[in-house]
Amino acid sequence: MKFLVDANLGREFTSLVNKAVYDGVFINDLRQNASDEDVLYIAENEGRVVITNDKDFGELIFKSNRPTRGIILLRTLATEPVERFELIKDILDKAEDKFMVVEEGRIRIREL
Repeated sequence: MKFLVDANLGREFTSLVNKAVYDGVFINDLRQNASDEDVLYIAENEGRVVITNDKDFGELIFKSNRPTRGIILLRTLATEPVERFELIKDILDKAEDKFMVVEEGRIRIREL
């Protein structure tokens, strides 16, 4: 499974994705100051699921009908990369073609 980690989650979070034997790329390593549109474009072209904490992606996907391999949206109080990764590590294999909203104690999943 391949992931594109948004700038708001950082390089350390991306390292945790890779240590878990996934293919994770940090957006800033591809394009500095990438817009949300850029993130979606790159993710789609590379077949990657986006991991972000930017809720604007929901609007882009559902109102603008943008194609995507999937989105994991973190809406948590946790700010430490390790804590955030612990919240999603068990759902990474299920993220393709889904919009997932991850909160403490709950995960909402919508098929794309």
